[in-house]
Amino acid sequence: MLEAFLRNYGPLQVKRFSYSDVKKMTNSFKEKLGQGGYGDVYKGELKDGRLVVVKILNRSKGDGEDFMNEVAAISRTSHVNIVSLLGFCFECSKRALIYEFMPNGSLEKFIFDANNPQKDHHLGWEALYVISLGIARGLEYLHRGCNTKILHFDIKPHNILLDENFVGEERSHIGKMTNKI
Repeated sequence: MLEAFLRNYGPLQVKRFSYSDVKKMTNSFKEKLGQGGYGDVYKGELKDGRLVVVKILNRSKGDGEDFMNEVAAISRTSHVNIVSLLGFCFECSKRALIYEFMPNGSLEKFIFDANNPQKDHHLGWEALYVISLGIARGLEYLHRGCNTKILHFDIKPHNILLDENFVGEERSHIGKMTNKI
């Protein structure tokens, strides 16, 4: 399936990793960051030392055409407010997405987590305003700036990730891709 996809659509702009590579980069799935309806999320490290987030997709059914279409679309996005997809794994039913790591985690923990010691430390009204502008810019890019229009369908604080400067970036949990909006 993957080889046929690559023949038809050309090379992808992200790296393909084996499942063995995924296990190594996550140290056998040692540090779980969270879980969602689509799978579990782990912290990992590439061979070059860059930290990554590895999303292991569960319930991987079918021949993988939808998965590969999503990988192809996400890999062609490039915007300061969209988390970059660095790679993927597609071995039989084992599928994973590898994203750049956002050191400050999700916006959710700064808004709703009473146990977070950083909760009120950095996020005053001005910071929240800047984050909301980043979210709007990222969505505008997905809706108008991509060759393939992408609808997110799951915008919520949990899916807004913050970099080291607390710039908001949308996690590419894409629900639908379309040529028209």
